[in-house]
Amino acid sequence: MTSDAAAEADGASRRFTTTRWSLILSSLDAQSDDEKAREALAQLCRIYWRPIFAFICRQGHSAPDAQDLTQDFFVMVLKGNLLQHADRNRGRFRSLLLAALQNFLLDAHAKRSAKKRGGDVQFVSWDDWMAEAPSRLSLPAAAIEQWPAEKLYDVRWAATVAEQALRRLAEECESHGRRRVFDALSSSLTAEREDVSYEALARGLGVETTAIKRLLHQMRQRYRQLLREEVAETIEHPSDVDDELRYLCSALAAGQETETLDR
Repeated sequence: MTSDAAAEADGASRRFTTTRWSLILSSLDAQSDDEKAREALAQLCRIYWRPIFAFICRQGHSAPDAQDLTQDFFVMVLKGNLLQHADRNRGRFRSLLLAALQNFLLDAHAKRSAKKRGGDVQFVSWDDWMAEAPSRLSLPAAAIEQWPAEKLYDVRWAATVAEQALRRLAEECESHGRRRVFDALSSSLTAEREDVSYEALARGLGVETTAIKRLLHQMRQRYRQLLREEVAETIEHPSDVDDELRYLCSALAAGQETETLDR
């Protein structure tokens, strides 16, 4: 292994040891109130608002009740009341959180015991969350009504993680004065090559077709890297990244296929 490759591998190892999920697990094991771990948990929870809300709705709760229950659930997560008793050997925050949610919904006492749903703590304003995380994936009503709650959870999770990576890519392009390029090419990041009209994109941006192909290739590479980083933050072991990415891609494909068939 070359010195550059060794340095890169060492850097990757350091990143994995300080992922949000690993930080949270370390804090729970030490039974400490680590502020960094709490912030890491809060950041992870923001990714799961939509999948949790979709799951609760699919269980038969009205939208207003689902909002309240979602808020209450995350308050309990952030207070550590649920993760302390969860099976942390699962390794994936996605799986652990779903198991915790299912237990939470079965516990009628937990829903009745709060003085007000959400207690005295509000994780984030519901309106603020809806404003900051609009979904690019619009599922048809038939899917929302007929899919198992677990499938809705997975698709909403995958879409939100992908949107988070896309948001980071947009911010990077903005900082480099390439926001117009991002706006033009972002919808083609996951498209099949035969479905991309390079000529039309080139005319829109006023550049050569070869430049479009190069720019799109670079953006796709960076998007995949950012997506990998987002997924890595939600697992404990580096060896699980590829499996979790494949799971995410299959969930996205299911959602996109349903969306296409509904048109």
